[in-house]
Amino acid sequence: MPNRFPQEAALRDGRRLLIRPFTAHDARGLWDFFLRLPEDYRRFAWDNISDPIVVEGWARNVDYGKVLPLLALDGQKVVADATLHRRDHGPLRRAGRLKWLLDPEYRGQGLGTTLVNTLIGIGREQGMRHLTTLLISDLEADAVHTLTELGFDRVDLAGYGTDPDGDAHDMVKLTLAL
Repeated sequence: MPNRFPQEAALRDGRRLLIRPFTAHDARGLWDFFLRLPEDYRRFAWDNISDPIVVEGWARNVDYGKVLPLLALDGQKVVADATLHRRDHGPLRRAGRLKWLLDPEYRGQGLGTTLVNTLIGIGREQGMRHLTTLLISDLEADAVHTLTELGFDRVDLAGYGTDPDGDAHDMVKLTLAL
């Protein structure tokens, strides 16, 4: 794991946050953060983040070589979670996958951009050639815009995602060549 943490992030509104890797002791704080998110964001999460057992499993099995999970904290309160996923071998071993969630009270303040730029830097340090993510077109339109501005290439995928009710949703695959 890079020796760059903890680090401080200054938001546009002047708030200062601490960014550091998730540890086994952070399970309750991360789960509390997930429960504060709007239902629409929890419904579309890649994992069942409303289930404390899922988060406890991550805490018991932290492997920074496979997933680098970062937290943004305002004091002791988790306000964002961002992860960089990688593979040890195979054709995608030089490609990383990004995921992140932000507390709605911290959106529009540059936190998402800060977290993504941090993970881009780590991806480069680890020799990755590409970073990618999949986003829900309408729900995550602001994130799509931000990543496009950061140089990610966009591919629209009509009806690619499915919500818990079985309804199809358009998604966007975003890829950055490092």
